[in-house]
Amino acid sequence: MSDMSVSKYPATAQDWLQGARPHTWANAFAPVLAGTGAAAAADSAHLGRAFLALVVAWSLIIGVNYANDYSDGVRGTDDDRSGPQRLTGGGLAKPAHVKMAAFGCFAVAAVFGIALSLAANAAWFILIGALCIAGAWFYTGGSKPYGYRGFGEIAVFIFFGLVAVLGTEFTQAGRITLTGLALAVGIGAMSAGVNLANNIRDIPSDSATGKITLAVRLGDKNSRNLFTGLLLIPVLLTVAIAFDSWLALIALAYFPLALPAVRTVNRGAQGRDLIPVLGMTGRAMLVWSILSTIALAVVH
Repeated sequence: MSDMSVSKYPATAQDWLQGARPHTWANAFAPVLAGTGAAAAADSAHLGRAFLALVVAWSLIIGVNYANDYSDGVRGTDDDRSGPQRLTGGGLAKPAHVKMAAFGCFAVAAVFGIALSLAANAAWFILIGALCIAGAWFYTGGSKPYGYRGFGEIAVFIFFGLVAVLGTEFTQAGRITLTGLALAVGIGAMSAGVNLANNIRDIPSDSATGKITLAVRLGDKNSRNLFTGLLLIPVLLTVAIAFDSWLALIALAYFPLALPAVRTVNRGAQGRDLIPVLGMTGRAMLVWSILSTIALAVVH
């Protein structure tokens, strides 16, 4: 690599780490924990398969973050944003390298996903994994990205909620339970909340560049109300899960962590002031999944 190319694309290891967006990793960890908790409730938890599922989910979330960085960057929708500087849009890394990083992560997810499917004697599950990878890329990639049409939160709810939690449970227990479904809906709601908070922050820049996210469609006020509703859903689900395991009520401890995020959003925070909300929501989701899993594992 020449000195000129180095000076033109000065991304450091720290820049690449930030490009992977660690504050979103809870979206990968929480559903695997919750799915394992559901499997434990069915007396079928399998730590080896849980590890495989974790690698798949983690690779996918990093891959989709790099894919979004690349696609938004080459489209110019990151040219005027209030969030952290992006690798592509900020000129820190060569677009082709960011794209390569995304597909490298997808490849890791594919390898471990195939291993998980075969270990669980569910080869058909490989197709589900392929759909997840396609969903990760076409969120902002391709000629008609669905993330630009207001379907981002729905996709997050499905892939990082329903599919991730229930898929984790199924590959360990061989079946799906109502407890697993409740956990999947709760994780999906909070995961979608992380995405929504990010899009509320970017309403001005997304509107200007034609990126019609759900937040742009709903408008600022309605989006903030929806965010509140998404973070309250786990309260009701915790009570429902408690009928299967009374100890699950300890998972309500997630709410004090979610409350600052709700307050920040409802007080009308804008731009960079909304960035901490992503981490707050992610931590609340992670705590809810951990405590729910502990409760289900202990009682059963």
